[in-house]
Amino acid sequence: MTTKLFSAIIHLEEGVYVAECPEVGTVSEGDTLDEAIANLKEATELYLEEFPLKETTKPLLTTFEAVVNAETV
Repeated sequence: MTTKLFSAIIHLEEGVYVAECPEVGTVSEGDTLDEAIANLKEATELYLEEFPLKETTKPLLTTFEAVVNAETV
């Protein structure tokens, strides 16, 4: 058994933390950050039991600016 490091992208959506693993594509949620991460870890491990990962690369995280309508922000 091997341990690998994966990324988690987390955002708050309607009062629930949604967590996504971009390397695998798994998504989960939780009422707290810790719960969302724990649920994502479990979902990812269960997924990888059925669909083993051949190779992963770390996603590139960057930022960009976009013009938005100030009335909706």
